[in-house]
Amino acid sequence: MAGIAVETRGTIATLTIENVGKRNSLTVKMWHRLPEALSELASDPSVKVLVVRGAGEDFSSGADIRDLARILHAPGMPDGGLVTVAENALAEFPKPTVAAIDGFCVGGGWQIAAACDVRIASDRATFGITPARIGIIYPLSGIQRLVSIVGPATAKYLLFSGELISSGQAVSLGMLSQVHPAPGLWAAVDSFAGMLASRSQLSIQAMKQLVHAFAAGEDAAAIGDAWQREAAASDDPEIGATAFLAHETPSFSWTGSGFVRRPVV
Repeated sequence: MAGIAVETRGTIATLTIENVGKRNSLTVKMWHRLPEALSELASDPSVKVLVVRGAGEDFSSGADIRDLARILHAPGMPDGGLVTVAENALAEFPKPTVAAIDGFCVGGGWQIAAACDVRIASDRATFGITPARIGIIYPLSGIQRLVSIVGPATAKYLLFSGELISSGQAVSLGMLSQVHPAPGLWAAVDSFAGMLASRSQLSIQAMKQLVHAFAAGEDAAAIGDAWQREAAASDDPEIGATAFLAHETPSFSWTGSGFVRRPVV
């Protein structure tokens, strides 16, 4: 049955796109559910890291083409409709996000992966940005995010051609952070997510906002000042310094409860 599944183990949450018989394409209902699920996870202080993946052997083939008009042109929605709303909700998620990519990651599936902070793929993953194959215009948010990741020239190549590329090509174009042999993908993702969860969430969430501000050409000074005040009021800097001097692993305590974050885009 198609849907969005959420599972939390310790400090790591996994959001799984489930529509296995259709390469995890997303229906109207699934696109609606994504922002709701992300909001719930963002407000859960026990969650430190979010992993986004597809069920079975594929990440996602994107929007269900049978519902494409209703998905991309939903009444009252911005350009890109439900896809843009879901993509931006993922990009604005305050905690670190990891896209774990196996199999097909195409169209709107790539938009979901691109909205994550880090992308880790198997060596059998396949990528494609395919609007030119079906005569549509990719959502503005997707084009903007693609340009910020790979630059204008490569974005044009991917958008104009609609060609499918391998994970090896994708990592060379800057679309991926890591590529692993397929049998070791999930162990690598678990290890990386666990490492992120052990770091200071104050540091990570602050730097996530600052990176997004710089990428958008915004003045990051006010954002930085707010986070520096939050750091001064927290125990994380002392915990980190004490553990470093003692050659121990720090147990950071900041959870962000009550701290008002500025949305990232």
